[in-house]
Amino acid sequence: MTSVVDRQCGAKFRTECQSGEKPRAAIMANDKHLPPVVWAQRKDKLYVTINVEDCKDASVKFDNNSLQFSGRGGKENIDYETKLEFYGEIDGEKSKYVILPRHIPLVIVKKEGAPYWPRLLKETTKVHWLKTDFNKWKDEDDSDADDSKGAAFEDMMNNMGNYKGAGDDLENDDSDNEELPDLE
Repeated sequence: MTSVVDRQCGAKFRTECQSGEKPRAAIMANDKHLPPVVWAQRKDKLYVTINVEDCKDASVKFDNNSLQFSGRGGKENIDYETKLEFYGEIDGEKSKYVILPRHIPLVIVKKEGAPYWPRLLKETTKVHWLKTDFNKWKDEDDSDADDSKGAAFEDMMNNMGNYKGAGDDLENDDSDNEELPDLE
């Protein structure tokens, strides 16, 4: 038996090897992959983007201090899953997301009075699938003069027909159930 370290989650797995055979890298126990994620923050909110193309069966759940995502997407129809344990607490009721063809942008509201976080995750270890979104990043000491871009982004998300809030019921959102007029 040899120990193999999985590069995706850092967990150690034990694999058996035949004589002369090299051990294959182990996949996560549930055969799920970690999606690429980028993030930025403001004083009162986080901008998180999950980069999964053509995501189907997407599930996004907010908790007091975490976000859980699962879905299937990409050319190979790969199953993705991740859970982000945030550095601080969030307000899941006010947080929003929308499923777009190339990615899933999320606006996550921090609990009131939360200062800038030194990092996104509770853990201090660096994970390869999480990167900073410098296009949306704004430092704590930057002026709020050009914060209108962030408001425009939120307005866009609110006006999209595919908008889903944290507690929205998705079962009755089928536009195909309407009666069609008779053809003549």
